[in-house]
Amino acid sequence: MSEIEQQNHGKTSGDRIRRWLLPVGAGLLAGIVIAGVMVWTLMPKMMITRHESRYSVEETCQRLRDAINATEGWTCPAVRDLNKSMAKQGVAFGPKVRLVELCNAEYAKSVLGSDRHVATLMPCAFAVYEDNDGTVWISGMNTSLMGTMMGGNIAKVMGDSVASDETKILSSVLK
Repeated sequence: MSEIEQQNHGKTSGDRIRRWLLPVGAGLLAGIVIAGVMVWTLMPKMMITRHESRYSVEETCQRLRDAINATEGWTCPAVRDLNKSMAKQGVAFGPKVRLVELCNAEYAKSVLGSDRHVATLMPCAFAVYEDNDGTVWISGMNTSLMGTMMGGNIAKVMGDSVASDETKILSSVLK
Protein backbone atom coordinates (compact mmCIF):
# COMPACT_ATOMS: atom_id res chain seq x y z
CA MET A 1 0.00 0.00 0.00
CA SER A 2 1.42 3.39 -0.95
CA GLU A 3 1.88 6.22 1.54
CA ILE A 4 -1.14 8.16 0.20
CA GLU A 5 -3.29 5.06 0.34
CA GLN A 6 -2.19 4.51 3.93
CA GLN A 7 -3.09 8.12 4.87
CA ASN A 8 -6.52 7.84 3.28
CA HIS A 9 -7.14 4.27 4.51
CA GLY A 10 -10.18 4.15 6.70
CA LYS A 11 -11.26 7.75 5.97
CA THR A 12 -14.67 8.25 4.48
CA SER A 13 -15.58 10.92 1.99
CA GLY A 14 -17.50 12.58 4.85
CA ASP A 15 -14.24 12.93 6.79
CA ARG A 16 -12.60 14.62 3.81
CA ILE A 17 -15.56 16.98 3.36
CA ARG A 18 -15.54 17.97 7.05
CA ARG A 19 -11.80 18.64 6.86
CA TRP A 20 -12.38 21.22 4.09
CA LEU A 21 -15.67 22.60 5.38
CA LEU A 22 -14.22 24.75 8.19
CA PRO A 23 -11.58 26.58 6.11
CA VAL A 24 -13.97 27.13 3.19
CA GLY A 25 -16.76 28.31 5.52
CA ALA A 26 -14.37 30.63 7.39
CA GLY A 27 -13.11 32.06 4.09
CA LEU A 28 -16.65 32.62 2.84
CA LEU A 29 -17.68 34.31 6.08
CA ALA A 30 -14.56 36.52 6.04
CA GLY A 31 -15.32 37.51 2.44
CA ILE A 32 -18.90 38.45 3.30
CA VAL A 33 -17.75 40.53 6.28
CA ILE A 34 -15.08 42.33 4.23
CA ALA A 35 -17.56 43.04 1.41
CA GLY A 36 -20.10 44.35 3.93
CA VAL A 37 -17.56 46.68 5.52
CA MET A 38 -16.52 47.97 2.10
CA VAL A 39 -20.12 48.64 1.06
CA TRP A 40 -20.84 50.35 4.41
CA THR A 41 -17.74 52.54 4.02
CA LEU A 42 -17.97 53.38 0.32
CA MET A 43 -21.72 53.71 -0.32
CA PRO A 44 -22.24 57.10 1.32
CA LYS A 45 -19.43 58.56 -0.79
CA MET A 46 -20.84 56.99 -3.93
CA MET A 47 -24.48 58.04 -3.40
CA ILE A 48 -23.74 61.76 -3.58
CA THR A 49 -21.75 63.34 -6.38
CA ARG A 50 -19.74 66.49 -5.75
CA HIS A 51 -18.24 68.85 -8.33
CA GLU A 52 -16.40 72.14 -8.06
CA SER A 53 -18.02 75.14 -9.73
CA ARG A 54 -16.02 77.81 -11.48
CA TYR A 55 -18.47 80.51 -10.37
CA SER A 56 -19.84 82.13 -7.20
CA VAL A 57 -22.85 80.58 -5.47
CA GLU A 58 -25.25 83.11 -7.02
CA GLU A 59 -23.83 82.81 -10.53
CA THR A 60 -23.70 79.01 -10.29
CA CYS A 61 -27.39 78.94 -9.29
CA GLN A 62 -28.35 81.28 -12.14
CA ARG A 63 -26.35 79.33 -14.72
CA LEU A 64 -27.81 76.05 -13.49
CA ARG A 65 -31.32 77.50 -13.67
CA ASP A 66 -30.65 78.68 -17.25
CA ALA A 67 -29.17 75.30 -18.27
CA ILE A 68 -32.08 73.41 -16.71
CA ASN A 69 -34.69 75.54 -18.47
CA ALA A 70 -32.77 75.22 -21.77
CA THR A 71 -32.74 71.42 -21.58
CA GLU A 72 -35.73 69.86 -23.31
CA GLY A 73 -38.47 68.83 -20.89
CA TRP A 74 -36.79 70.28 -17.79
CA THR A 75 -37.84 73.16 -15.56
CA CYS A 76 -36.36 74.75 -12.47
CA PRO A 77 -39.31 75.15 -10.05
CA ALA A 78 -37.26 77.00 -7.42
CA VAL A 79 -33.90 78.01 -6.07
CA ARG A 80 -34.13 77.79 -2.30
CA ASP A 81 -31.92 79.91 -0.05
CA LEU A 82 -31.31 77.68 2.95
CA ASN A 83 -29.56 80.49 4.83
CA LYS A 84 -32.73 82.61 4.67
CA SER A 85 -34.91 79.64 5.62
CA MET A 86 -32.78 78.96 8.70
CA ALA A 87 -32.65 82.67 9.61
CA LYS A 88 -36.47 82.73 9.70
CA GLN A 89 -36.18 80.08 12.42
CA GLY A 90 -33.62 82.15 14.34
CA VAL A 91 -30.60 80.14 13.18
CA ALA A 92 -27.69 82.02 11.64
CA PHE A 93 -25.45 80.09 9.26
CA GLY A 94 -22.57 81.83 7.47
CA PRO A 95 -21.51 79.82 4.41
CA LYS A 96 -24.00 80.12 1.53
CA VAL A 97 -26.15 77.07 0.80
CA ARG A 98 -28.77 76.90 -1.96
CA LEU A 99 -30.94 74.17 -3.44
CA VAL A 100 -31.58 74.34 -7.18
CA GLU A 101 -34.60 72.19 -7.94
CA LEU A 102 -35.12 70.57 -11.31
CA CYS A 103 -38.01 68.56 -12.68
CA ASN A 104 -38.89 66.77 -15.87
CA ALA A 105 -42.64 66.07 -15.73
CA GLU A 106 -42.52 63.25 -18.31
CA TYR A 107 -39.76 61.42 -16.43
CA ALA A 108 -41.60 62.00 -13.15
CA LYS A 109 -44.83 60.61 -14.62
CA SER A 110 -43.01 57.52 -15.87
CA VAL A 111 -41.38 56.78 -12.52
CA LEU A 112 -44.46 57.59 -10.44
CA GLY A 113 -46.58 55.43 -12.73
CA SER A 114 -44.65 52.36 -11.67
CA ASP A 115 -42.90 53.28 -8.41
CA ARG A 116 -44.70 55.95 -6.37
CA HIS A 117 -42.61 55.20 -3.28
CA VAL A 118 -39.71 57.13 -4.83
CA ALA A 119 -41.74 60.35 -4.83
CA THR A 120 -39.64 61.34 -1.84
CA LEU A 121 -36.76 61.86 -4.27
CA MET A 122 -38.73 64.37 -6.36
CA PRO A 123 -38.17 67.00 -7.41
CA CYS A 124 -34.50 66.42 -7.97
CA ALA A 125 -32.17 69.08 -6.60
CA PHE A 126 -28.59 70.20 -6.75
CA ALA A 127 -27.05 71.68 -3.64
CA VAL A 128 -24.83 74.67 -4.34
CA TYR A 129 -22.70 75.69 -1.39
CA GLU A 130 -19.54 77.38 -0.22
CA ASP A 131 -16.87 75.40 1.53
CA ASN A 132 -15.16 76.98 4.54
CA ASP A 133 -12.38 78.22 2.24
CA GLY A 134 -14.86 79.87 -0.17
CA THR A 135 -14.73 77.17 -2.84
CA VAL A 136 -18.15 76.65 -4.45
CA TRP A 137 -19.39 73.09 -4.82
CA ILE A 138 -22.36 71.42 -6.45
CA SER A 139 -23.59 68.16 -5.02
CA GLY A 140 -26.45 65.93 -5.97
CA MET A 141 -27.80 62.44 -5.78
CA ASN A 142 -25.93 59.96 -7.94
CA THR A 143 -29.01 59.24 -10.04
CA SER A 144 -27.19 56.69 -12.17
CA LEU A 145 -26.18 54.59 -9.15
CA MET A 146 -29.53 55.03 -7.39
CA GLY A 147 -31.45 54.07 -10.50
CA THR A 148 -29.28 51.04 -11.13
CA MET A 149 -29.68 49.89 -7.53
CA MET A 150 -33.47 50.18 -7.71
CA GLY A 151 -33.76 48.46 -11.09
CA GLY A 152 -36.75 48.26 -13.42
CA ASN A 153 -38.29 51.44 -14.74
CA ILE A 154 -36.39 53.55 -12.19
CA ALA A 155 -33.10 52.30 -13.65
CA LYS A 156 -34.30 53.14 -17.15
CA VAL A 157 -35.43 56.66 -16.29
CA MET A 158 -33.11 57.77 -13.50
CA GLY A 159 -30.11 55.63 -14.37
CA ASP A 160 -30.11 56.52 -18.05
CA SER A 161 -32.19 59.54 -19.07
CA VAL A 162 -31.97 61.69 -15.93
CA ALA A 163 -28.28 60.96 -15.36
CA SER A 164 -27.46 61.86 -18.96
CA ASP A 165 -29.43 65.12 -18.82
CA GLU A 166 -27.90 66.09 -15.45
CA THR A 167 -24.42 65.63 -16.92
CA LYS A 168 -25.27 68.07 -19.74
CA ILE A 169 -26.79 70.58 -17.31
CA LEU A 170 -23.81 70.48 -14.95
CA SER A 171 -21.28 70.90 -17.76
CA SER A 172 -22.16 74.60 -17.95
CA VAL A 173 -20.70 75.35 -14.51
CA LEU A 174 -18.08 72.76 -13.66
CA LYS A 175 -14.47 73.66 -13.26
